[in-house]
Amino acid sequence: MAADANKVFDLRELRNRARVFRDRTHAGAVLSGTLDELRGTDTLILAIPAGGVPVAVEVAGQLKLPLDLAVVSKITLPWNTEAGYGGVAFDGTVRLNQDLITALALPAQVTQDGIADTKEKVRRRARKLRGDRPLPGLSHRTVLLIDDGLASGFTLLTAVDALRHLGADKIIVGVPTGHASAVERISAGVDSVYCPNVREGASFAVADAYQHWTDVDEAEVIEIMDRFREIN
Repeated sequence: MAADANKVFDLRELRNRARVFRDRTHAGAVLSGTLDELRGTDTLILAIPAGGVPVAVEVAGQLKLPLDLAVVSKITLPWNTEAGYGGVAFDGTVRLNQDLITALALPAQVTQDGIADTKEKVRRRARKLRGDRPLPGLSHRTVLLIDDGLASGFTLLTAVDALRHLGADKIIVGVPTGHASAVERISAGVDSVYCPNVREGASFAVADAYQHWTDVDEAEVIEIMDRFREIN
């Protein structure tokens, strides 16, 4: 495993390669192998649903770490729900891409409505996926934030902002795959990034790192988390 001055840890043999993981469970196993120093510590893993959950469950099981969910959502454009100009985290933290808002000349009312709608979406989703359980205490704690990959990383940075607001002492990001620019961008705002499969290039899709890729729905997230709690 190699580390650079920007706090990024990857696997040299997986750089710029596609289809390196069989599925998210296998990706979690590979990722956990780079995080062995956290085994048995009081580090809290927070998985970003939905795709980050199967990865995080494997890491938590192998490293014997507690696991919970960090619900976040991008604030999407009215005419394109695949593109976002910001993000909202589980505690109400908002992060906006001001450069994009300016470039698109988005009216203030549009952004305010988008923020309000996304906050409500995050609240509904958090209630569905976590119930009424309070989030574990984060003050003065190490948190490992896990997703299944990093394309732009903007939504994940919103989660990082929320963890800072809640007093996390150390924030580590773990993702099986990520675009080099996104990994570098994330590393500037956290203590370290563990990403076995870093890829460069003009086009990037998280799914390209996986041989078997399917969407993970909310029912599957609930089932996975219930099973994890039963075992642990």
